[in-house]
Amino acid sequence: MPDMADPTHLHHAIDYVELTVTDLAEAKRFYRGAFDWEFTDYGPAYAGIRNATGDGEVGGLRLDTEAAGRGGPLVLLFSADLHATVAAVGAAGGRIVKGPYEFPGGRRFHFRDPSGNELGVWSEG
Repeated sequence: MPDMADPTHLHHAIDYVELTVTDLAEAKRFYRGAFDWEFTDYGPAYAGIRNATGDGEVGGLRLDTEAAGRGGPLVLLFSADLHATVAAVGAAGGRIVKGPYEFPGGRRFHFRDPSGNELGVWSEG
């Protein structure tokens, strides 16, 4: 279990934002050119957006070639106890739409709130 005194990730706080892109190379070129963003590549379908301080990441670019026109970021919350958060989301009326599943930073799941907004929750592996 993560150190609860560690301010790096706060339980159930907005922690990371993913932008869905239809062309990862073009998205990286755009954000690098427009905002001087730097990236950490995690394969052909994902690039982390490095924090401006150089310490960690604040978000990511996620390739989804079928996402054209859907737009909108995916907001990710952090959980110190992913299993309990899955249960709490379900009990509150949310609908789990993906996961929990493994990813390079740990485990995560996606859910839709009662208004249909999709969010994700992640936990360190």
